[in-house]
Formats: sequence, C-alpha cells, structure tokens
Amino acid sequence: MMKTNHDTITKEIFIEARPETLFSFFTDAEKMVRWMGRQILLEPKIGGKYRIDVNGSDIAMGEYVEIVPYEKIVMSWGWEKSKMVPPGSSKVEFRLTPTENGTNLVLTHYDLPVEEIPSHQQGWSHYMPRIKDFAESKDPGIDPWSVVAMH
Repeated sequence: MMKTNHDTITKEIFIEARPETLFSFFTDAEKMVRWMGRQILLEPKIGGKYRIDVNGSDIAMGEYVEIVPYEKIVMSWGWEKSKMVPPGSSKVEFRLTPTENGTNLVLTHYDLPVEEIPSHQQGWSHYMPRIKDFAESKDPGIDPWSVVAMH
C-alpha cells in the first residue's frame, strides 16, 4: 500500500446566509478579521497575496490561486516561520453551495504533512463556527486565539 505523508482535511458547515454574503468573508479584510486573527492584509485577485496575523507570532501567508465569484476561493497556505508548512506549501479551498435557506460551506485543506493534520483540524474546527456566527449576525467576539501563541 502506498503511504503518502500528505493528507487532506474536509469540513462542512451549513450557514444561514447567502453565498454572496459569505464570499466577502474571504476577500474583505475587515470582514475576515471578524472571524479570524487580529490583523489581515488581502489582495483578492489571482496571484494576489494575503497575510493573516493570528496572534503576532503565527502568521499565515500565501496567495489567491482561484476565485470564482460567490462559488469558490482557493488560496495557497502556509505559516511564515514554519518549516513543515511554509507559506504557499498547502492549499485551502472554500466552496459555497447555495441551499434553500442558506449556504453549505465546504472547506478542503490539501497537501498538509500528516504531522500537521491535527493542529489544522483543530484550527478549522475553531474558525468554521466563528464564520457561521458572524454570517448569522451573532457576534463571534474577538478571536480568543489572537491573544495566545499556538506554537
């Protein structure tokens, strides 16, 4: 059996908001910072760079790989100081599928080293409900992770 040392995380969540609303959560820094991190720079175009400062020491960086308005965003992903997952070494896809009364958001994080799966699982499990709260007009509050270093 072939054993690869890269793996994928998939998370799905239903959100009572339209894809048009949710789409901006990944392209508008002022909206993204409401659910993730404490300082965000985004250049939402193909090849555009982003920088998500989670807590002053954990900084996610990469670029926009694919943008399909209101349907899909793909970003290359990594961490500024990480040797395991350097900037741009993995890929995150956010797919928005409209449903009768909202949107199914499916996140897929590809090409992660197996050792990094648990921490990224935990990370997306932390952030997905925050996107949902913000989209459904419940204030998720300040990201608790923005005040503690994770690594």
